[in-house]
Amino acid sequence: MAETYETVSVTRAEGIVTVTLERPDKKNAINGAMWHELIAVFTQVEDEPDDRVLVITGRGDGFCSGADLTDSSVSDVTAGVGSSVRHMRIVGRCALALHELSKPTIAAVNGVAAGAGCNLALGCDLVIAADRARFIEIFAERGLVVDFGGSWILPRLVGLHRAKELVLLAEPVTAGEAHAMGLVNGVVAADALDAEVARIARRLASLPPVQLSASKRLLNQSLQVSMAEALESEGIAQSLMFRSTDTTEAMLAFVQKREPTFRGE
Repeated sequence: MAETYETVSVTRAEGIVTVTLERPDKKNAINGAMWHELIAVFTQVEDEPDDRVLVITGRGDGFCSGADLTDSSVSDVTAGVGSSVRHMRIVGRCALALHELSKPTIAAVNGVAAGAGCNLALGCDLVIAADRARFIEIFAERGLVVDFGGSWILPRLVGLHRAKELVLLAEPVTAGEAHAMGLVNGVVAADALDAEVARIARRLASLPPVQLSASKRLLNQSLQVSMAEALESEGIAQSLMFRSTDTTEAMLAFVQKREPTFRGE
């Protein structure tokens, strides 16, 4: 099943939702319409129980070159501060909708990921990059500050000093360099990207969704709580899991030496 919006396309198959940015002539730069459409898609995926995994990629040879600064709804130097703040709150809503999505997310980075496009990729739970991909926090070169959650995401991925290096120097890093510093989970040949992402997505879709969601939430909050608070949250979550149908199914399947079937219950 496919759904077509103005700036993105959405396909669903076996619990995997693939969102493709559809502005290849602009290296999939995000215009005003795309911000709103991404928010709509993320919200829909959150609310749809049959959606197990979200994959984000870009059409053509680029993942996303960031915000489209030629779009007046994105960048208007004559607009007042109030208008700019309202626009940036839309950007923030999009970033937060992705971050708070309870289901696993994968970025399939097929080419350049720059600025907000870079942080769109890094905001996903897993990042798989083609060997031709490049990552660049390009904001400083455009006279801008880091956005789309980059100031929060980067220090957690690579540490404060490396985050400052990436943002302040605004120099591109290769897929291999990104992997070495912990920005991405894996690098594959460009012609193998789709197959590798599909393999990972199928694996995630086959696992119990409620349990994955709970683990994702525990990990996301881990740097903001104490060890004691983390243990308490783990204990409460685990107690709930023991009462779930999917946990019973996992244990029965283990004893019966068969593959489990998880229903999100």
